[in-house]
Amino acid sequence: MPSQPWFTDAKLGIFIHWGIYAVDGVQESWSFYDDIVPYDQYMSQLDRFTAARYDPRAWAKLFARAGAKYAVLTSRHHDGVALWDTAYGDLNMGRDLIAGYTDALREQGLKVGLYYSHSDWSHPDYASTRKPGRPPEQEDNRYSEVAAEDEDLAAWERFLAYRDGQIRELTSRYRPDLMWFDGEWERSEEQWRIRELAALIRSEVPDVVLNARMLSEGDYATPEQGAPVVPPEGPWELCLTLNDSWGFQHHDRNHKSVDQLVRYFTETIGGGGNLLLSVGPREDGTIPAEQAARLEGLGDWIAKHAEAVYGTVRGLPAGHHYGPSTLSADRRTLYLMLFDAPRAEINVRGLLGSVRRVSVLGSGSELAHRVTGGLHETPGVLWIEPPPAAELDPHATVLAVELDGELELYRGSGRF
Repeated sequence: MPSQPWFTDAKLGIFIHWGIYAVDGVQESWSFYDDIVPYDQYMSQLDRFTAARYDPRAWAKLFARAGAKYAVLTSRHHDGVALWDTAYGDLNMGRDLIAGYTDALREQGLKVGLYYSHSDWSHPDYASTRKPGRPPEQEDNRYSEVAAEDEDLAAWERFLAYRDGQIRELTSRYRPDLMWFDGEWERSEEQWRIRELAALIRSEVPDVVLNARMLSEGDYATPEQGAPVVPPEGPWELCLTLNDSWGFQHHDRNHKSVDQLVRYFTETIGGGGNLLLSVGPREDGTIPAEQAARLEGLGDWIAKHAEAVYGTVRGLPAGHHYGPSTLSADRRTLYLMLFDAPRAEINVRGLLGSVRRVSVLGSGSELAHRVTGGLHETPGVLWIEPPPAAELDPHATVLAVELDGELELYRGSGRF
């Protein structure tokens, strides 16, 4: 479990992919790594990155309206370009774009997250070694590795010293609540010196939360883009783009609808996770209107149904209810999410114990309910009267099922 309980109750975070790649609207880092854009052309964006309309307070207010409790900013992606005036390495903005962000989040009561890539495909000492066990016949990418016979372990030590210097700056200056690492796949845990890195971070911010890309030192799982069918055990977070891109890309208009976002969100929190939803600001620092509108729409739904979101834990396993659900912390109220207008009674299977009351969250209207069937240890099925059409939410209706005691479930196969 993470050392801070705020994380598991946060439910929604905002992932901010902002960097020089927004100038030309190319893929962050990978566009030069995969030889789609020449390296020099990619790096020429640094001189054209203005942040001229960057207003971190406006960002923080938008994130708060969306219902988020934390945000994660890409302080340095795989391209090696830092968003702060680091004393380590030459690739940075020449100014500090992180301090205003951290101050603005804290003014809104949001926790501060910083993304940092283990990998740095621009650093002259990074491509000095390779991951142990990597077959020699596999092709080497010049930005990330060298052939085994060309390894330079002294250069790798210099890279780690650079990495540690930047991490010390980030932790001592900004004291993040969460550090979100990436790029771990390119080296082994021993090469990264993960234990030493975690100790360095915690020496500055003892209560920091670390994602699973800190390997054995990670506090929570981080599935990416693909919503898990079976939720991970323990704390976890689904990181998801609003359209098809992490950072700003001019051509990408394929934004998810508010309906889709509510579904992703409820299915994630119903499985005990958080949704980390990515926005891609333009190079001037403005968040595209299409993305802001979707955050506002999701926030409106969350505000109406906050009781079923915050202070809850993962809900019913699959098969008990046809849709996601959450459970109050005292395990006495079950919240059922309905995506579609019900054509008949809503049913819940496997509830042991009795139901005291069922109501529509947001209006408080009480719904009739009854139980049919059941034999010996196998409970009957709970049937709930459908809400009137006027009380159905356009995105997802939530029913509050108040129990006479703590939730207990029957998970057997019945009498044979």
